[in-house]
Amino acid sequence: MNERDSDDVAYKLKNRGYEIVDNEDIADVVLLNTCSVREQAENKALGKTGHLIKRKKKNPKFIVGIMGCMAQNRGSEILDTLPDLDLIVGTQKFHHIPDYLDKISKGKMSPRPAVIDLDEETGSQDQIRNHSSGKFLQASAFVSIMQGCNMKCSFCIVPKTRGKERYRSIESIIEETHELVEGGTKEVTLLGQIVNAYGRGSLPKVNNKTPFVQLLEKLNDIDGLERIRFTSPHPISFGDDLIDCYKYLPKLCEHAHLPMQSGSDKILKIMNRPYTRVRFLEIVNRLRSTQSTMRISTDVIVGFPGETEYDFELTKSAFKESGFEMAFIFKYSERSGTKAVNLSNVVPTEIKERRNQELLSMLRSQSKESNSKSLGGKFEILVEAKAKKGVNMLMGRTRCNRKVVFEGDITEIGTIKHVIIKETSATTLAGESA
Repeated sequence: MNERDSDDVAYKLKNRGYEIVDNEDIADVVLLNTCSVREQAENKALGKTGHLIKRKKKNPKFIVGIMGCMAQNRGSEILDTLPDLDLIVGTQKFHHIPDYLDKISKGKMSPRPAVIDLDEETGSQDQIRNHSSGKFLQASAFVSIMQGCNMKCSFCIVPKTRGKERYRSIESIIEETHELVEGGTKEVTLLGQIVNAYGRGSLPKVNNKTPFVQLLEKLNDIDGLERIRFTSPHPISFGDDLIDCYKYLPKLCEHAHLPMQSGSDKILKIMNRPYTRVRFLEIVNRLRSTQSTMRISTDVIVGFPGETEYDFELTKSAFKESGFEMAFIFKYSERSGTKAVNLSNVVPTEIKERRNQELLSMLRSQSKESNSKSLGGKFEILVEAKAKKGVNMLMGRTRCNRKVVFEGDITEIGTIKHVIIKETSATTLAGESA
């Protein structure tokens, strides 16, 4: 989501006459789009900002700003450690950044006090729909369909930084997607904090289908669009109507991200995750039954307060039973402003690290085994970019979201290719054009 927000701000700045440069050392303005999910991310952003501000001694006109979740979370207190910061903009105010930069750069706010805007704004969810030149022509694009989150997971600070759920209209989402397809986009990924909860309580069901399913059906009808993905969902919003979509919507890719967080009912309850281990595994099994090629990824937190060895073994067994091929595994990070910060029975750092490594080892094994079954198979690949390594090597993804590298010409970027897999590893497939 941060990547999509940054792209939108870049578009607005380019339209205002700003030039986006690749080298920050020659930039007149640097904006850091920040995350608050983990403390490490905040500390890294603060350190980077402090380093940038040192340039002001040589160039007083140099402008440094912080935007996004950390700005929203910490607000003016950031100035206690970074008093020379020029701009602090919260998550609902990105579209005002060009105006603020103009005022600062043109000396309309001299002497330069920091501009701080963290207020809520009605309709802010409708402002993130622009795509910067160049990225607009990419094969795959992100489409933001909502902002905010109404869930109350005890470990998560997002409801504080992003606010309550706010939804764009189906019509505006379809319009944006049409524009992208006309520009050459083949695949869209729908974005939302709880993306499959789109429209709940605000938009009506039609024929017993949720607003999110209605949206998927309309996107599936767009000529020229080849693939549809979405992230990040919540297990409680994987209802029958959404699961069934994988059976009859040909453009919906056979990949589902299903955040488990823990395999222990006790820990799930403390996390305020309103599902059980049994229900989660039921969803996994139902998803896999829709497509033989279905691949499922997940999020897991290890070392949550109160997590015993028994709880962790339940997570490991659920992880194995689910057969996850991809996963984001995190050691629990305490975040101020969340309910979990007040919990007792804190898990020692060394135990968190050991559990993290155990689960990563399981993931590598499961992913390697899953990928090995692709050897010799022919897969449809959307070519996205040049590969990071190798001469004349390209990178793309299968419909089930596996990365594939193969030899080809850069003119093939943005096209659909068929590739025969010749080598596999835990993370990547390698092949040759069919």
